Amino acid sequence: MAAESPTRRIARAIRGTLTDTRPLRTPAYRRLWTAGVITTVGAQLSVVAVPAQIYELTGSSAYVGLTGLFGLVPLIVFGLWGGAIADAVDRRTVLLLTGGGIALSSLALWVTAASGMGGVWAVLCLFSVQTAFLAINQPARNAVIPRLLPAAELPAANALNMTVFQVGAIAGPLLAGVLIPVLGLPTLYLIDAIALLATLWATWKLPPVPPHASPERRRAGMREVVDGFRYASQHKVLLVSFLIDVVAMLGMPRVVFPEIAQTRFGDPPGGGFALGIIFAAIPLGMVAAGVFSGSLTRIRRQGVAVTAAICLWGIGVALFGLTSSLWLAVLCLALAGAGDMVSSTFRSSMLQSVATDEMRGRMQGVFLVVVAGGPRLADLWHGPAAAGWGPGPAATVGGFIVIVLAAVVVVAFPAFWRYRAPTSG
Repeated sequence: MAAESPTRRIARAIRGTLTDTRPLRTPAYRRLWTAGVITTVGAQLSVVAVPAQIYELTGSSAYVGLTGLFGLVPLIVFGLWGGAIADAVDRRTVLLLTGGGIALSSLALWVTAASGMGGVWAVLCLFSVQTAFLAINQPARNAVIPRLLPAAELPAANALNMTVFQVGAIAGPLLAGVLIPVLGLPTLYLIDAIALLATLWATWKLPPVPPHASPERRRAGMREVVDGFRYASQHKVLLVSFLIDVVAMLGMPRVVFPEIAQTRFGDPPGGGFALGIIFAAIPLGMVAAGVFSGSLTRIRRQGVAVTAAICLWGIGVALFGLTSSLWLAVLCLALAGAGDMVSSTFRSSMLQSVATDEMRGRMQGVFLVVVAGGPRLADLWHGPAAAGWGPGPAATVGGFIVIVLAAVVVVAFPAFWRYRAPTSG
């Protein structure tokens, strides 16, 4: 057998570092992922449109701030309940109904924006309804993936999903900024609703995904939600995957971005280029890590990988608080974003592999609440810290806190550090 040429060895090594696309060979997953590319960008248009419409109606940032309350409450309530529903009902049915609800709520927002009917409270209520549908949809969607793919391909699938989401987080707002002056703000909602048809089609093409639980156990009440928390507390790998994410998100420094952009990097009041590029830096780092995520699928010591990735996140945030160079600040946040991408990929894979199918929906519901709630805890302490110490020191302290607490958690729960991924489904 002829020896492999150096050029081919280099090419093979490069391919090995790029995104692992094996999950796309499975038609059902490929359709969901491809549709997600379209709908994620559409969803980000609405993310921009809602606060823009509220500010246009009221001229008050205080009203815009109410989106946090109107979004967080249904996310927590319906995220937990939605996980129980996903364990009790055919998940394909849940995805179809909630996907339709999200599309209809986008259409209703389009009507309010185009006609001027209802005012700010109608927009906030519709936003809350849409968030509730989304909170029920996401646990079912994530719980479906392990039924479509073997366990060995779950890290690759999660890396693909995270990459698409972050690309949407960058492209959606940029596209919204271009489209609003041309097509008008109401049209963003209409584009979002139309884009959701792609996901509804991909979901329709899925095979039935009924729960494994026996019919007499298929309930979705408070008892089932509590059972989910009890299940997580009894499985240390799952418990620590939630706990360590909260630890990581305590370092999220987004509250200090506006002040740092203005006082350190010379932005005008209200924000400018520096603020925009700082907000984009973490998603950019996550996308870059996703593009070069091929080697992640060969890592079995996922507990070690998550711990290292969260420490990388903490280091990036800490260095961001120390630098006086805008581009170095962007690089530090991108480094932090890469760490967050790796951590999220492996924590999602752990959740899908360790939890039994009967509990996956509820575990995904808890995961959704943790992911949504962690950054808000960071907001609560970064604000006062920035007022007392300055925005840079607050970010740096937050980064070091993440590293220290991550080490404490892993020492307290060594089973997480020792966790190895399964090699097959």
